[in-house]
Amino acid sequence: MPSVSDLFTSDGLLAKAILGFMPRDAQTNMAKAVKSALDDQHSLIVEAGTGTGKTFAYLGPALLAEGKAIISTGTKNLQEQLYHRDLPVVKKALGSRRKTALLKGRANYLCLHRMGQHGGNSVLVEKEVLGQLTTVRSWAETTRTGDIGELKTLPEDAKVLPLVTSTVDNCLGRDCPQYEDCYLVKARRKALEADIIVVNHHLFFADMALKDTGFGELIPEADAIIFDEAHQIPDIASDYFGEAVSTRQIQELAKDINVLYRTVLKDAEQLDKTAEKCRIAAADLRLLFPDNPERGNWAEALQRDDVKIQIARLTDGIGVLHEVIKLHIGRDKDLDNIYERVVQTREQLAALCDAEQQGVSLWYETTHRHMILHLTPLSIAAKFRRFINAVSRGWVFTSATLTVDGGFTHFQKRMGLEDARTLELESPFDYQQQAMLCVPRYLPEPNSYAMRETLFETAKRLIVASRGRCFLLFTSHAMLREIAKRLEDAVDNTLLVQGTTTKQALLDAYLADERAVLLGTGAFWEGVDVRGSDLICVMIDKLPFASPDDPLLQARIEDVRKRGANPFAAIQIPQAVITLKQGAGRLIRDPSDKGVLVICDNRLVTKNYAQTFVSSLPNMKRTRSLDVVDAFLKAIE
Repeated sequence: MPSVSDLFTSDGLLAKAILGFMPRDAQTNMAKAVKSALDDQHSLIVEAGTGTGKTFAYLGPALLAEGKAIISTGTKNLQEQLYHRDLPVVKKALGSRRKTALLKGRANYLCLHRMGQHGGNSVLVEKEVLGQLTTVRSWAETTRTGDIGELKTLPEDAKVLPLVTSTVDNCLGRDCPQYEDCYLVKARRKALEADIIVVNHHLFFADMALKDTGFGELIPEADAIIFDEAHQIPDIASDYFGEAVSTRQIQELAKDINVLYRTVLKDAEQLDKTAEKCRIAAADLRLLFPDNPERGNWAEALQRDDVKIQIARLTDGIGVLHEVIKLHIGRDKDLDNIYERVVQTREQLAALCDAEQQGVSLWYETTHRHMILHLTPLSIAAKFRRFINAVSRGWVFTSATLTVDGGFTHFQKRMGLEDARTLELESPFDYQQQAMLCVPRYLPEPNSYAMRETLFETAKRLIVASRGRCFLLFTSHAMLREIAKRLEDAVDNTLLVQGTTTKQALLDAYLADERAVLLGTGAFWEGVDVRGSDLICVMIDKLPFASPDDPLLQARIEDVRKRGANPFAAIQIPQAVITLKQGAGRLIRDPSDKGVLVICDNRLVTKNYAQTFVSSLPNMKRTRSLDVVDAFLKAIE
């Protein structure tokens, strides 16, 4: 059996398998620390700077260890990259025969039963969806995995997808006539038989919180759990430890009852009418809030008379629906499942309307057509600590951005990982030679009106100096749209703006056009890997503090205040530091990259907390002069 050291030396297994592989001390140190955490069944937190090669540093020990390992990453894209690109390389280098599996959330798999329900009944769907249904049906005859991701011809938000995939609510489980042929069941079976399973954080926490029933058997089997992009975990875990109910959920319930009424239960007219009343009550609740999407405090909204009346209508409607369905129980498997959904929705709605609860935040968010009510715990540390201590196994949490001001305290406190071992590994890149940080002189205050003009002029200048090879990253959609609109007439480069098409399509277009400029918000601050001279400049509009009117943040701030601590130092600064590190991390991706990071926020010079931000960024050359930036950019070939 090869050892971890055999893997990473200059004449080791990886060097033999990968052309140009160079051993890196940081990578070897991380691999040894991961191996020891898995052997001792301990928790390890590792910040591995860009270029450390952290993926191979945990895959090697995971493949060498005995037992079952779950590897969880931030997004589906990273999951596929890990499974299809990185894992096979390390597996081949080791000559390993361990079984691997990729498992996605249920919405990614075709549901044969639901596709059958929409067979030939064109009354139920609009024309556009009928065309998409035909596409899905012809693909369904050839697919082996049922993974919707194979359907490249359909847009990501195609209207047909909810009709041909299942949710936790509408899945019949073992009662389904198609159970033996179910693609989701097959994917789960494969995962249960595998030694290494690649999942994503949403799927992991759905399983852990038992929010996706029928799938709770995966985690108990695992001997090792490794989280990549671990900085995302606290927020994702909080969502799954809470409750949520949406008007879409209620409307889909009504739609499913309507399908049954038209196809199987043609005598149950009262059932259809009662469901329709619930659908209207849910839609009317959404109409009480502004058209534009927003987030707000649900406990406060519950004080409004019009909201009280509408919630009472909705609660009564679901109560009546509950009574009517009872009369038909046993007639149809789908209807019995809908009964369970109604019971659960009733319970959730009751919990979400109890404004007296302690230790949680009640908040809502609206989309253009729907409304989601959330109950989120303010801290998950105690719950997660219990979960980790319940079974002896190795845990690894890694990311390029976990420390704040050189320490892991913020992450450890949020996750209840005070006893974990920690390891901070610097990037092997020579930032002093490769990169420059500029906070331009004479910047107006970040939220002043004058800032728009400054951002526009700075962006225009940087586009010229970098000949278009730049990312302009914004903290708000409004500023993104405004600067994008003004740049249209000011530069002749192609402008690729987030929101006009999918993230992947924008990246592909950026790489295909060597004078393109990409403008993005949240989605492009992380998980984007553009190397070489394709990206030589990143401009960030301001320090990424979370919006102060975000209801969940407000509740956390209030909670910290009650405990006598300073919320700005305890919550807002650490989270903004981690986000800024993610954005900055887009710039230098390999040892030959060069580039400039421009942050247009004078608080990096004027505020007493500036040092916390600056010391958390890589050690680049610094300047306040855009002339120096121009010269640096022009010198990059």
